[in-house]
Amino acid sequence: MRFGVVIFPGSTCDQDCLYVIRKVLGAPAVPVWHASSKLPEVDVVILPGGFSYGDYLRAGAIAATSPVMGAIRRFAQEGGLVLGICNGFQILVEAGLLPGALLSNLSTRFLCRTVHVRVENPHTPFTRAYHQGQVLRLPIAHAAGRYYAPSPLLTELETRGQVVFRYCDEAGQTTPEANPNGSVHHIAGICNERGNVLGLMPHPERSSESALGSEDGLLLFHSLLLQAEAVR
Repeated sequence: MRFGVVIFPGSTCDQDCLYVIRKVLGAPAVPVWHASSKLPEVDVVILPGGFSYGDYLRAGAIAATSPVMGAIRRFAQEGGLVLGICNGFQILVEAGLLPGALLSNLSTRFLCRTVHVRVENPHTPFTRAYHQGQVLRLPIAHAAGRYYAPSPLLTELETRGQVVFRYCDEAGQTTPEANPNGSVHHIAGICNERGNVLGLMPHPERSSESALGSEDGLLLFHSLLLQAEAVR
């Protein structure tokens, strides 16, 4: 499996993703420049965290119009796997590849800390290595991570299993205190209806080595390798 990591002006986590894929996961990965209208031969495209275009207008709004997004849209329509992490999630929502919106945190503050999230759907290409209800320890770093969708859409997302990760406490309970940004239904990550596009606010690449305090995020990348083996 070959990964492509998109680099936008203002991306800050592209090298983190490339490092984890190449050095920790042991898989090939190539950088993809935002101005490219074509993708290299890859199986997975990752939109990393950061502050693309300085988060002007809205987080992810300008990046969503970059030339590379047309290629990513076609890639996803053809069944390619697309992962958006933090700012990457914001870009996918702004580009219409994922439903809903990401609003400013209820606290109106930038949040940078470790949280717990619960695996709600272990049957996606991104979660095959997890089990239902597994509680993960992952870091967040965002100012606009509050997921929102109107009630009819929320019902559809829940019914179709598109809520993949949910904020919780260490015991897996969805208490108000465990919801760091005020996301509706404690949503931390969702996928599209087809299941091949995933966006999440926590950073799995920052929790892929024990030296960082958690390896829970590495299982997301391992899941993609398992997916590749399953479709051979």
